[in-house]
Order: sequence, then structure tokens, then C-alpha cells
Amino acid sequence: MTRKFAAFACGLMACSALTAPAYAQDAESDAPAARDDSVIIVTATRRAQDVQDIPLAVTAIAPQQLEAQRVVNIQQISALAPSFTASQAQLASGSVVLRVRGIGTTSNNIGFESAVGIFVDGAYQSRPGVALSEFVDVERVEVLRGPQGTLFGRNTSAGALNITNVRPDVTEFGGFVNAEYGAFNEVSLQGAINVPIVQDNLALRVTGAYRQRDGFLDVVNRTGAKIGETNDADQWLVRGQLGWDTDSGMRGRIIVDYSKSKSSCCGAIELYQTPLVTAGAYAAVGLGANGGNGQPFVATTAFDQAGFERAMDNRTVSLNAAPVADIDNYGVTGEIEFPISENADLIFIGSYRKYESFERYDSDFTALDIFNVSALNLDLETWTAELRLQGEGMDGKLNYMFGGFYSDEQIDQSASFALGADYGENVGALLFPATAGALGANPLTVFTGRDPAGTTNTNRFQQSAQSYAIFTHNSFEITDGLELTLGARYSWEEKSGGFSQTAVNNQICPATLNAIGAAGNPAVVPAALRPTFVALGCFGFTAPANLPQAAALPLVRTFQSDFDDEELIYTVKLGYEISPAVNTYASFTHGYKAGGINLDTTAAVGGADPRFLSEEVDAYEIGLKAKMLDDAVTLNVAAFYEEFSNFQVLEFTGTAFTTFNVPVAETKGVEIEGLIRPNNELTFNIGATILDASYPEDCDVGQETVVTVASLCGNTLTNAPKVVALLGGMWEKPLNDSMEFFVSGQVRMEGDQRTSTQAIVPPTVAAGSTAAQVQAAVDAAPLIIADVQDGKAFVNLRAGLRFGDGAYSLEGWVNNLTDEVVRGVTFNTTLRGSGAANSRSAFTLPPRQYGITLRAKF
Repeated sequence: MTRKFAAFACGLMACSALTAPAYAQDAESDAPAARDDSVIIVTATRRAQDVQDIPLAVTAIAPQQLEAQRVVNIQQISALAPSFTASQAQLASGSVVLRVRGIGTTSNNIGFESAVGIFVDGAYQSRPGVALSEFVDVERVEVLRGPQGTLFGRNTSAGALNITNVRPDVTEFGGFVNAEYGAFNEVSLQGAINVPIVQDNLALRVTGAYRQRDGFLDVVNRTGAKIGETNDADQWLVRGQLGWDTDSGMRGRIIVDYSKSKSSCCGAIELYQTPLVTAGAYAAVGLGANGGNGQPFVATTAFDQAGFERAMDNRTVSLNAAPVADIDNYGVTGEIEFPISENADLIFIGSYRKYESFERYDSDFTALDIFNVSALNLDLETWTAELRLQGEGMDGKLNYMFGGFYSDEQIDQSASFALGADYGENVGALLFPATAGALGANPLTVFTGRDPAGTTNTNRFQQSAQSYAIFTHNSFEITDGLELTLGARYSWEEKSGGFSQTAVNNQICPATLNAIGAAGNPAVVPAALRPTFVALGCFGFTAPANLPQAAALPLVRTFQSDFDDEELIYTVKLGYEISPAVNTYASFTHGYKAGGINLDTTAAVGGADPRFLSEEVDAYEIGLKAKMLDDAVTLNVAAFYEEFSNFQVLEFTGTAFTTFNVPVAETKGVEIEGLIRPNNELTFNIGATILDASYPEDCDVGQETVVTVASLCGNTLTNAPKVVALLGGMWEKPLNDSMEFFVSGQVRMEGDQRTSTQAIVPPTVAAGSTAAQVQAAVDAAPLIIADVQDGKAFVNLRAGLRFGDGAYSLEGWVNNLTDEVVRGVTFNTTLRGSGAANSRSAFTLPPRQYGITLRAKF
């Protein structure tokens, strides 16, 4: 497309093809915006194009639809995109997991990167947590489904989010203010002001947002007394942009932003109580009949789905104290577009981002004082630069792009852990069934003469990572209506990282090793209990590193590793225009997500290699995009099959994080999105994703004796329901020349889905077991408790009045009308049982919210 049309297109209000009315306006006209569904501009191909013309599955979301469904951050995009899901676990800074078509990278580890790449104003965001700032003054959000490596680069093996904020307008003064009050005493203020400095050439745009809300979850102590709240909101941001558009055609902007968050995140509700509590083991060692959990209710029967629902409905967690977080996130992005001819542009996008966080939380998820993270400090610094030459030739038949990309990321994380006053007694409860209490309330003290309480250490994780790439993406019109697209990207990845221990006062671990006879003295611990004593006396997160016994026992070791890899990513697409209103396409893409280094305390235990392999994907897709009945109906359909090799998995066992690659994973399905507008007042949107994302039965090929891998085969992926459907509508009724009433509603329906990494309790097998023996043990293993979340339907409603030709509005809204409280991540509660007797806890999604919003534009 020519530079002239690209400049025009980028100035349009981009709206969703399938979820909201689309509006277009001539950039040179003062006339009111008119509906025009034929021009829905996105930049999913790094060029401004009509979403219906590109051979790619993409959901484009307009700011009007973000407002209608009250989507205020990337985690809530699932309300508008059926193939997108998001979940969050313990950390405010690094446990957000994004998934597209059921594919994502489970992560509570700073060394893991998302499989869904995030781009804000063209700049790559290296971690999802970095992009959690509030949506405000957003022009559009694009959900690109399937691998996007040739154009968007690293870590887009599942898909990408392309977020574009409203750029400065060099022609007009203007702005807006939004004010909101809602449930949980939520207060939100948003606003922007646009000021032309040099008319038609230079403008300043300043945007701000503030949000504060009480917590969704009450925090209680072991007696059930409330001591605080968590899952609240306390955040603000400011963004300034200086944009220019010169008569020569050179245009660009510089963006500076700063955000601050002190939101408390996140509490986990215990769903299933370990049988150790009900059997009286915790009471016997002095930790109470409830085992230190003051929740009003915890299910005591395995697979009691109604009981799990009841525990979640109480919205109560039991902890020593509410989680604390303090996050600063700031950066600079520069974008320059320089025309080198009438048909070619040189575009540069560079960015710098600094992300600093402090967190403190109770990591045993009970009100017992067992295991705490007293300080988690993260310093993340990222530089990116991309240069593209793009244009057209051969009388518009050829669109070409060539470019290069570079990024540099520096990670420095320090984690200070502490064993609490109840750690020793908790060990007594864990050992109670095997010993009938014969070892007393604190077996570690009995055999070592030391109390583990007060044990502390600080572990440091550092990584330096560089990524380089060269790429090209070209489309050629072979004949009228038939277009071939070829793209390729060659990427190089270099990472160097490791784990060191900067402080430790641990005396219980050396004493435990002495008690089991590993320090040269006679053993005093019975042989059958020695492995358990090592695991609990030398608990991985707090154990001293590099003890002499680490050569023979599973003890913590420091490490420093290098990871280097390179890969050719490529795509072939063929699009055919059946008619001006109907387009079809078929594509193949080979995608890639870089491997790396497991930045975890236990990564090198037993001499293990802390590195994990790169993930690759081969994706096939066919699609149809059509408009019918004088553009009153839009229907887009895509069918896909994606096969992943060396699929990256991170699993929390209850005592440690383990990382590994699964040889094969796959996802396949059909996506349907539609928009129906019977008249100018009514709009209906539909969407559905029918999905089969799973580990095939032979997913362990080549790793048949690895229990953690073999246990996954034959199961669906996490947070990948087989069916997700959206159905919504909006009625906009003019009451007079300047006033309009509107009402909108939408329901998102999800099928059953798994919420844990494993579907079964991985069995313990003897060293040297054959593949047949491992498989037999896997086949006999019980299902893991509280894994499957029942299907739910989420209803959002909004109604209001617009005044002054839309300059002002008063709106009332409710999200999650039926108050469905569901879990996104379920896991083994830390140090609270083992195997099938392990307690199970979950992080939940928000309950019902409601409120009123006032909007004003000027």
C-alpha cells in the first residue's frame, strides 16, 4: 500500500471487526464519523490494512468495546476474544500466564518467557507482568492467533497481543475524563489531554489513570479472625507523548510512561484439606484441629466439586499477613517513520524499559508460620530496537519488508526466604502417619538438637540475554485476486545466567545431614525416614548451597550457565479474493520460542542441567473472511492445527519448581467470529472456539522413562476448555438530536477445563525403571484432586445515556452478573501433605463487580 494510504489508514479509528461497530472518518474532513464496516484498520501485518483483507486470524478490539465490557488490562481481554485466556498465580510481578488457542507457558519463574508476545506501540514487552498497566487512551488491541514469528519475532509461538495507544493529534485540541465508582469501594479516574504545539506539525498528549479498590478476598488468621484483605487495586500511571507529522512526510512520536502499583496480589484459597488434618496429625503436634487454616470451610472429600465451589464462594484465605507489593514500571519508546520515496518508508522503533518490584508474602498459604518470602526484589531492564524498510513495487502488486531487530535484557532478582516458628511442628505433622507420633512434635529438633525456626537465606538470580534477528515479509499478487505471501526471520539468542547465594544462616540442614550419617558420624535417623529428613531438613528454598554432600544427595547447588540458539522462522500464505466481500487463505508457519535457563534454587539439584530447550511449532491454517447482505453480516472462520516440539513446562510440586520439555504437544480447532447489524440501532456479535489442545498419547517419545513427561500424555493442556462461546448485543436508540440511550450485554460460556499442570499424581518409580514399568505406574496413578474446573457462563451488562452528541455519558454496569467465582490455577499447597494426600489450593478470578461511570469529552 502506498505511504499516502498508510498515513490515512493509521489515522482512522480502528474498531473490532467482530465485536463492535466500526467507524471510519476521512482524516481531512470535519464531518461526523460515519459507520463504515468496509474500513477496519489493523497493523497485524506491520502495515495498515483492512482486517478482512489480511490472510491471518486476528481479533481487533476497539476502545468502545473495551469500555463496554470493562476491560482494563491484558488479563481481561478474554471477555472479547474466545481463543484468548489469562490466569494469575502468586506473584504480582511475574506469574501472569497468557494463552492463545490453549497454548501458553506456565510461569512463576523469571527465567521463563511468555509464548504470547506482547507489543505496546510497536515495542516488545519481555514479560507479561511488565505490561499489566491499565488500559487507558487505547486506540486498539489486536489478538493475533497462532505463531507470529516472522513479523513480531521472539516468543510468539502461541500468538501475540498488539496494543496501540492513541497517538498525538497535531490538528485539534481535545481530551477526555472518565470517573467511576463501583463495588468493593472501587474508585477510578482516567483522562487525557491533547495539545497541538505547532499546528498540523507537533502535538503533546498526556494521559493518566488512577485506580483503588478494596480486596476481593478477606485474609484471616488461624482462628478465623479477619486481619486484612488481598487481591485489591492501588495503582496509577501517567504517559506523555510528543508526536510530529511534517510536510515532508516524516512522522513519529516519543512516548514516556511511568506506572506505580501497590496492589496486594494474590491470595490462594485452600480447596481440599489434607487428610493429615482430618486425621488429627496437626492437632497432635500442637498446630490445631484445623491445621492452621481459619477459612470458614475447606472440602475434606476428594473430588467434592460442590465443596470446592463453597470454599471459593466464601472468598476467604488464611495467611499470616496479606501479600505486599511495590512495583515501579517506566520506560521510553521512540517511533520514527521516514519516507525515502513515494512508495517506500524507513521505520525505526526503539524502547527502553525499567521494571522494579518488591514483594513479601506467606508462601505456605496457611495461617501457620511455616515458610515465608520476606523479600523478593526484581530489577528488570530491557532495550529493544527495530529497523524496517517497507514499501511497494511493480505497480502495487508487490509489498515488501526487510528489517532487523535487537534486544538486550538484564535480570537481577533476589529472594529472601525464612522458615517460621511452626516449621518444625509442620514436619512433625507430615511424618505423623509414618511414625504414629513416636518422634514427637518436632522431629528435626529431636534428632538434630536444633529448631529450624529462624532459618533464613537470600538467593540471587541473574541473567543477561541478547536477541538478534533479520527478517523479511513480502506479498505478491500473482494474478487478480490471488496473492502469495512469503516471510522469513533468522533469530539468534544468547543468554548467560545463574544462581548464587548471598546470605544464609541455615544450621538445620548440616545438622540433619549429620543425623542421617552423611557427615561422617553414625546415623541416628531410621533408614526409612532419611530421604524425607533430607527433603525437609534441607528444604530446597532455604538450604545452604554447595555442601559437600551435594555430590551424592539432592541438595542445592549454585550454577552459572550459558544458553545459545538460533533458528529460521518462516511462513507461506496463499490468499484468494473470491469477490470483493469474500476472501480465503491457507498458510503454513514454522514458529519458535527460545529456550533458556531455569532461574530457580533447585534447578541444579543432583547435577541437573538448569537449561531448557527451545520450543518449536509447525502451524497449518485455513480461513474464510466474508461480508454479506450489504455488509450487514460479517463472518470469519478459521481452522487450524499446530504441533509443538519441545513444549516448555514449569511445574510446582509443593516443595520445588521443576522445568522440562515435553517432546510433543498439539492444538487444533475451529474459530468462528461474526457480526450482525440488522439496522443502525442494533448490533449482535458472536464468537466461538472449538478446541482440542492436548498432549498426545505418545507425547513422551524419546523420554518414556521420565515420569513427569509420561504423566502428561493423553491429557488436555491447562486452561484450554474444549468450547468457548461469546454472544452479545448492543441497542443504541436516539432519543432526540443530542441524546442517545444504549444497552449492551454479553455472555461468555466456557466448557470444563483443567487448572493444574498434571492431571494425575505423578508416581514414584525405582531408578532404572523401564518404559513399560513407568507407563504401568502412570496408568495406575490416581487423578489429582481439584484439577477440573466446571464450565461456567459469565454475563456482563451495561446501560446508559449519551448526551451532547456523545460528548458526555452516564453509564451503569455489572460484570459477572451471576457472581461465578472460579479458579484459574490449582496447585499443591506448599509443605502440606504429599502425593494424593496433598492439600490443594487455588488462585481465583474476580467475583461480581458493578458500578457507575461518568464520561466527558472535550
